Amino acid sequence: MSDTNDKGNNGGRKPLTVSRGSSGTVKQSFSHGRSKQVIVQTKKRRVVGPGAGQSGSGGGANAPASKPSSQSGSKQPSKLAEAAKKLGITEQELIARQKVLLQRREAEQKQKVEKERQEAARERLLSEQERKVQEDKERVEAEARRKAEEEERKAREEAEARKKKADVKPRGAQAGAAAPSPDMPIPEPAQGRNKKSRKGGGERDFADDSNSRSRGGGNKRRKGKLTIASALGDDGDRQRSLASVKRARERERERRQGGDQQEKVSREVTLPETITLQDLAQRMNERVADVVKYMMRQGDMMRANDIIDADTAELIAEDFGHTVKRVSESDVEIGLGDDTDDEKDLKPRAPVVTIMGHVDHGKTSLLDALRSTDVVAGEAGGITQHIGAYQVQLEGGDKITFLDTPGHAAFSAMRARGANVTDVVILVVAADDGVMPQTIEAIKHAKAAEVPIIVAVNKCDKPDANPDSVLTELLQHDIQVEAMGGDVQAIKVSALNRTGLDELTEAITLQAELLELKANPDRDADGIVVESQLDKGRGPVATVLINRGTLQRGEIVVAGKQWGKVRALVNERGQQLKDAGPGVPVEILGLDGAPEPGDMFNVVDSEARAREVTEYRQRAERQKQGVASGRASLESLMNSMNAAEVSELPVVVKGDVQGSVEAIRHSLEGLSTDEVRANVVYGAAGGISESDILLAKSSGAPVFAFNVRANKQARELAEKEDVEIRYYSVIYNLIDDVRDTLSGMLAPEKRETFIGYADILEVFNITKVGKVAGCKVSEGTVKRGCGVRLLRDDVVIHEGKLKTLKRFKDEVAEVTSGMECGMAFEKYEDIREGDKIECFEVEMIERRLD
Repeated sequence: MSDTNDKGNNGGRKPLTVSRGSSGTVKQSFSHGRSKQVIVQTKKRRVVGPGAGQSGSGGGANAPASKPSSQSGSKQPSKLAEAAKKLGITEQELIARQKVLLQRREAEQKQKVEKERQEAARERLLSEQERKVQEDKERVEAEARRKAEEEERKAREEAEARKKKADVKPRGAQAGAAAPSPDMPIPEPAQGRNKKSRKGGGERDFADDSNSRSRGGGNKRRKGKLTIASALGDDGDRQRSLASVKRARERERERRQGGDQQEKVSREVTLPETITLQDLAQRMNERVADVVKYMMRQGDMMRANDIIDADTAELIAEDFGHTVKRVSESDVEIGLGDDTDDEKDLKPRAPVVTIMGHVDHGKTSLLDALRSTDVVAGEAGGITQHIGAYQVQLEGGDKITFLDTPGHAAFSAMRARGANVTDVVILVVAADDGVMPQTIEAIKHAKAAEVPIIVAVNKCDKPDANPDSVLTELLQHDIQVEAMGGDVQAIKVSALNRTGLDELTEAITLQAELLELKANPDRDADGIVVESQLDKGRGPVATVLINRGTLQRGEIVVAGKQWGKVRALVNERGQQLKDAGPGVPVEILGLDGAPEPGDMFNVVDSEARAREVTEYRQRAERQKQGVASGRASLESLMNSMNAAEVSELPVVVKGDVQGSVEAIRHSLEGLSTDEVRANVVYGAAGGISESDILLAKSSGAPVFAFNVRANKQARELAEKEDVEIRYYSVIYNLIDDVRDTLSGMLAPEKRETFIGYADILEVFNITKVGKVAGCKVSEGTVKRGCGVRLLRDDVVIHEGKLKTLKRFKDEVAEVTSGMECGMAFEKYEDIREGDKIECFEVEMIERRLD
């Protein structure tokens, strides 16, 4: 089409005619009412490309539009080529762009269809919800209308009843009073007035009224929440949730069950001395909340975990309709090893022999000779510092259990425990040393335990040995041997040369036969804890000696305040055992803590029983400590006042085994005096940890480590906090250091020494000096700076220090007897002629603990 600006018909535009195609007129409208006619001619699309000449004008219409044109045979380029040329790209790129645009339009169309489908689904959902809401609203309105009609019917019936009653007039009524006409309006009853609107007089919409009340009151908490109903503009009530319906049904079911509840069963409630409300409720089979409410009604605001005494618990149980059985807390220990065995069940057992004696008298060496082992090499300083339990089997098949106790004085308590569990005591006395203090102490322990004694005179191979003198010394301590007409066996042995060992074992076997030692192996085991420690790899380890029964692996054991399941039984040779019978010493693994040496151990049937027993023992220990610390009396007040004057040395003790810590604790307590004492802030078995360092830092105490070491973190923390750690392998070195420290804390002793007398002959009053006594030394010597006492009529009226000592006008250091001198006192001038001066010196002497 060619555009021309010639004026003429049709707006001055002359259409170009083409042989093919058709034309038409289109009216275009503009603003302000203007319009014009436009002639539009349509024609078939011309396709320019290969083969276009053969196909003719008709074939071009069927050719694809995206086909690129080569313009061969056509002088005028195609529209596609012109468009590509205008854009500065090739025809292929333009075609690719058109394909991308087409795909994008298709994707947009798909999204539009999907969005329309989702909108339709949402509309259906909203319409369904609207329908449900409308149904609920209609149901509520119908219910409200039904109630309104019912109330209106009742009001009408009441009005009719009042009308009938008013028709019957009593005799003597006033003349002016007339009966109401049937056409008179019936008065509205009081309860029906609220059904009419105050403004319009019509009936109130009860559904709307209830809805308004609900929205104004109960639904305030829902204000501001966007829901589907509020989004759709529906002001109807919110429906009850499923959870609310379930709760209501549950309450109704509980109410019905409560109404149909059977008669309460009375129970026998066992009450200890103290009990918690929760435990009491469980024993009564009552709800804890009911018991708490009962206490609140009584005026006591208590919780479930609060503890009450037995009297209060008895009152509560009786008010709830139960019977009460009072028991003591100590009843939990009933049945732990307090039963006796039948004689027919007893069988012979190995004797338990304790070796006692003084330090370095050869006890462990003698045991080594019996066991053919060398235990001395493993002990620091050649002394035993633990109780060792060993079992020796003789050539004849007899077995003997030995307890090797340390001989040092610090282990007095350990030796006492050894004597209490033993059957026979072997008293080892060195032939070259004789009876020593610890030997006497061992004799006392053995006699207190009422066990027979066998004297072993050791070191008979030494040149200066004199066994007979040893036996003679023992007579002074009521030990009379058989050679001297007594009943005590005495054997001369040499642990070094292994002589006399057979005679010693024979004496032990003979003594055991006389004692007729028997035990029942077919029962639960019990015994005593000989030693305990915390092993880094194995945990708490307790060395026990079994008295009765057979201890098996896997059984539950209570040892003092600790309990546990036996994981392993190990003998002194490190061998694993499945069980251990009477008289056998073993190590137990599996306890939850290290028990105290000397504690009894028992096998129980369940973990619950074990917990019950140990909790009672721990609670009793805490109560005992609380009573001891909280007791208030005049005596305790005086003791605290005296203790305030005592200088304390706090220490933290860590040892390899519990027995060593206990021995150190007892030894340090023995060093205490009225002026100084050692206070063991904390003592336990095991290595030094960071918590020990922090405890020592807070209490200002050094850490004494006996055969243990501190880990790396503890060492670094000790250096940072400036906490001293002292390591010891011999116990009396530790005790000596503590003794020296306590000695340094003692106040020095003042020792006064008389040096001379002087008589006052005349008193001079010197300006700027004061009164000066002119004296003559009558006895001894007077020294400058010495102590003086002023005697008047043989009564001491002043005690002080000599300030000035002059000979003529010169200061002198000393004036001897028969010479005259001048004296002046410090801060005292009431001196007279005829007074006498006593001169003395005070010497400060350092004190030491014995």
